[in-house]
Amino acid sequence: MFLQSNYVEFNTPQFKKLTNDQLVRLHHASLEILDRTGVHLDDQEAINLLKKAGVKVKGEKEVHIPPSLVEWALSVAPKRVVLCDRKGRRVMPLERNNVFFGPGSDCLNILDHRTGERRPGTLQDIVDGIRVCDASPNIDFLMSMFVASDIKDQSVADRHQMRAMLMNSTKPILFVTTEFEGCVDVVKMAEAVVGGEEELFRNPICACYINVSSPLHHNSDSLQKLLFLAGKRIPTTYSPVVLQGMNGPVTVAGAIALANAGELVGLVLAQLKCEGAPIILSGGYHDLFDMRTMVGIYESPEGRNGRAELAHYYGLPVFGLAGASDSKIPDQQAAAEASLSLLIETMYGVNLIHDVGYLESGKCNSLEQLVICDEIINYIKRFMQGVEVSEETLALDLIHQVGHQGDFLSTKHTRQHYKEDWYPKLFDRSTYEMWKSSGSKSLRESANDTIEYILKNHQPEPLPTDIQQAVDLILSEAGG
Repeated sequence: MFLQSNYVEFNTPQFKKLTNDQLVRLHHASLEILDRTGVHLDDQEAINLLKKAGVKVKGEKEVHIPPSLVEWALSVAPKRVVLCDRKGRRVMPLERNNVFFGPGSDCLNILDHRTGERRPGTLQDIVDGIRVCDASPNIDFLMSMFVASDIKDQSVADRHQMRAMLMNSTKPILFVTTEFEGCVDVVKMAEAVVGGEEELFRNPICACYINVSSPLHHNSDSLQKLLFLAGKRIPTTYSPVVLQGMNGPVTVAGAIALANAGELVGLVLAQLKCEGAPIILSGGYHDLFDMRTMVGIYESPEGRNGRAELAHYYGLPVFGLAGASDSKIPDQQAAAEASLSLLIETMYGVNLIHDVGYLESGKCNSLEQLVICDEIINYIKRFMQGVEVSEETLALDLIHQVGHQGDFLSTKHTRQHYKEDWYPKLFDRSTYEMWKSSGSKSLRESANDTIEYILKNHQPEPLPTDIQQAVDLILSEAGG
């Protein structure tokens, strides 16, 4: 028996670390970077859109975007983006402090839950991972999880990944493609599933995650994807990542200002292409290296320094990262880093949290870690729902009736309400003797059992045969 997806809207306050004055300074710093330093764009359509808007081009590809154009783009961009499941249900409203959780994409390696071996991912690993996501009630959306290393022609691997997601779950999808052509084909697949371009615009079952090469040097493929998706009015994240001390300042404020400047370039271009095109910001996505090892760090307190607040300052949906770990296996470090990051990002009100289940600084993915995080997220969702204060929940008449004896266990009120408490599915709350007699299983072993149960018993809702054929035709025409 598999639980239905646990989509929750939060009504609790957002945590804030930055003052309004600090947010204004970060915003103005980003505007100054765009106006004073400018950006290099490797796409003629993008340059032409800016020229038409009155922006001067220095040389062939360097543009200096005035603050007034950025402010215009911020004023017309949608403040709310809604993602749908395959059935057209509007299950993920990205607004306010609603938070939704999903895995990552394109991880090179998998930590095989059956053998403990770290090895390259395969297409079957993607299928299995998506099935586990489909059966995990607190994983709200999908990403492709692994690179399918067994596909001979890697230029069409992104189409295979999209097919695997569409075929093995009904949940909303955040897709990534390698080249621009793959983005076009993946959108065609989504249109085939929902019934056409207009239906995908009105009830989007997917959004695109675009990784940009640099905040001040935007590569051709990223710009082509951005403008294509804006024209289709498909939600898009456009994220130039700043690595502190590497391709940007080592200081948090400078890294946020620079990364945010790069994101605002995408926002401006999307609105010039199609006013009202839905964009999901990350508030100036910045990451850092451990300068002792030169390893990229996924989980650090510095990486949680308020970038989401800048997107909230703009009133736009925000994209983030949590539930990952720099540990190599699903151990105590992995559980601690995942829990801390998931709680912090949730309290910040990050609308779209990805990379749940990542290990080894993003180099490896683990289904065991994903299943453990599903339980952690369930805990957090329950915590963030707040407390109902009413005549029924205050229970003053009951307190008076029971009086000094204090025995509430046998009352009707307790029987009516005790199931409203949070009960874990994976965490163990039994006595030591009960735990011992049940096999003395660790949390990781219980997660492993859950994965095997899902893969043996859970059957995702299939696509209708004619739609499967339409998706397969697109894949075949691409050479897959």
